[in-house]
Amino acid sequence: MKAGTALIYDEEMTRHRLLWDDPVCEIEVPERLTLSHGALVRSGLAARCVSIPVRQAKDEDILLVHSQEYLEAVKTTPHLSVEELQEFSKPFGDVYFHPDSYHCAKLAAGATLQLVDGVLTGEVRNGLALVRPPGHHSMHSTANGFCVFNNVAIAARYAKKTYGVKRVLIVDWDIHHGQGVQYCFEDDPSVLYFSWHRYEHQRYWPNLRESDFDIMGKQKGTGFNINVPWNKVGMKNSDYLSVFCHVLLPVAYEFCPDLVLVCAGFDSGIGDPEGQMSATPDIFAHLTHLLMNLAGGRLCAVLEGGYNLTSLQQSVCQTVQTLLGDPAPPPVNLGGPCHRSASYSSSSSSTISIIFCASHFFVSSSALESLHCVRAAHRPYWSCLKHAAELPSFEISTKRVKDEGNESKQTNKEVVWPEPQKRVAPPVCTAVVLPDGVTCPDGCKAFIPLDDSDPAVVCNLREKFLGDGVDGVAVATLSSLVVLVEKMQKNQIRNGLALVPDVAMAMMCVAKHTAAVLNERVLVVCVGGSRLPGPITEDGKTLLVQVSQEEAGEQREGGFVPVCLKKGCSDVPGFMQAVLGLLLPLGYQYDPDLVLLMRTEGSSVCEGAWLQLTGLLQGVAQGRTLVLMQEREKDCVAPTVSPLLGDAAPPLGPLDAPLAEDVEVLERLRNRLQVDWKLLQTTGEFRVAASHNNLTHQQTSTGSLRCLSS
Repeated sequence: MKAGTALIYDEEMTRHRLLWDDPVCEIEVPERLTLSHGALVRSGLAARCVSIPVRQAKDEDILLVHSQEYLEAVKTTPHLSVEELQEFSKPFGDVYFHPDSYHCAKLAAGATLQLVDGVLTGEVRNGLALVRPPGHHSMHSTANGFCVFNNVAIAARYAKKTYGVKRVLIVDWDIHHGQGVQYCFEDDPSVLYFSWHRYEHQRYWPNLRESDFDIMGKQKGTGFNINVPWNKVGMKNSDYLSVFCHVLLPVAYEFCPDLVLVCAGFDSGIGDPEGQMSATPDIFAHLTHLLMNLAGGRLCAVLEGGYNLTSLQQSVCQTVQTLLGDPAPPPVNLGGPCHRSASYSSSSSSTISIIFCASHFFVSSSALESLHCVRAAHRPYWSCLKHAAELPSFEISTKRVKDEGNESKQTNKEVVWPEPQKRVAPPVCTAVVLPDGVTCPDGCKAFIPLDDSDPAVVCNLREKFLGDGVDGVAVATLSSLVVLVEKMQKNQIRNGLALVPDVAMAMMCVAKHTAAVLNERVLVVCVGGSRLPGPITEDGKTLLVQVSQEEAGEQREGGFVPVCLKKGCSDVPGFMQAVLGLLLPLGYQYDPDLVLLMRTEGSSVCEGAWLQLTGLLQGVAQGRTLVLMQEREKDCVAPTVSPLLGDAAPPLGPLDAPLAEDVEVLERLRNRLQVDWKLLQTTGEFRVAASHNNLTHQQTSTGSLRCLSS
């Protein structure tokens, strides 16, 4: 991975603390910072980061977002008594000031700007600023919700002013709506603001109508403000991934930011008293990974909330380890395989039979309702969402008036969750199997086929998969691939690339060996048209997704999802729509042990889209990916190993609308598959208001969760 990851921290920021009794503000404590930093030190992650010194934000920086009057008022706080500070704090709402608050707030904003400087000058690739007080609630002329200066909003305007950045994406995964950021950029089409937040039909703080899904910005900024309201507590990893796959990522790729800023609030994680959500710390590794291929990898995460000190520390470590380029952990609670066989049609001429237990995986009905509403509301503004289901004509639950009797209650019940699995990066990141005369790229290890291949391996390959008609050179190469995959299984090598004479044969050989001998699940992603020999396996151990211009041929047994696009892989918007909205959800839910990514001759996929796909797939199977390409594609080796080594894929540029024919194909596939593949669902159930009384009944919206016929 080129450049490094910045960690910005200064213990000075712990001097900001509450000096009087306040049951609301008492959770915002200095230990949020010290314990998070301590966890990074103990885990060895801090030592791997680039330490950048903190500076204080200047007045001119703060005034990019805040009023002169407000700044001057905050400047008086170092000279106030405790009683005066308490009176000063009261008008703002859920915030406190200390004599050192102004100093710490300038450090918090300045640390964020230092991170932006480091990323945009190329000193580092990405990083995390551990700061307090947080910032995303503070507004033009007021402090709010523990926040004094709006660190991320200041950073966005600073990046535009200082570096000429054209488009900024702000991702706010804090559990509270960052209304300060929204108000700052609601009329600005150069800043795309995305926030998910606990809302509960406006019953949860900050209790704003402006936090709902249909508040999308103003004037030229309409469509560039995306609110995903969580109307129930208990959202899980699958809910978060669903929103990323079906809203944030498609829109973000269409927007094509030059810089990604993350309001990294970890109160959306499990155990937090504010969020009361059920998403485990490892999900933040996956959310971070999914953002890292945007903007050429220029990503700045800035601490916001997080009030369960155990969950906070774990989530911070997961985020930083991913920024450093370590493989993402296995996704937790995404409904992996179990002992029930689910068979269903994937097209008019193909069948999927996967060992899978749908009951172990679901996206909550409330989350689906929010997802449906957001996609419907933003249909007019984003080409990637024009196919989204419309809002139902009847009243939906997110538009109901407040019902105080149904308000969720705070609970002090202790929540217990397993400690995240230790993530150990293999000693070798990328191994390559190349024919003679092809240079091994920098950073890779040459995995050379040996003439004296293990006789037992060769015998097993010939007996079970190849037969006697394959020449010795091919057998030596295939046996090397088998050994390479076995080393991946043992965590000695993370991923690999091979140039082979016949990608279909190599894929079948490796997939069958992995499934039958290693007893592991394999996700095969085939880019380009080719009549692949099949079936791979009939026991659910393999899932093949093929994106091409060709219609599915004869009926196949085994897991096979054919994605037929009008222009094949050459149309980038259609290809990325398939990757983000279909392939990634399938991949995450299938939860493979190995990914085989193959590109057939004449696939016509552009280099940028190919590299994006390669990078995104590193989030599943703990990064264990083997890329198979034809021998003649030696010029493509160096670019392809770049995302395997952890480098961000280059931006694709703002994307046009996918072809209508491709959208229709993808939606037909989604409708067929979503009965069992729950992460493909994008619509929910809504309450229909009775016309003359307060009774309601359930009615499923158009495009519901039922399996639709073609």
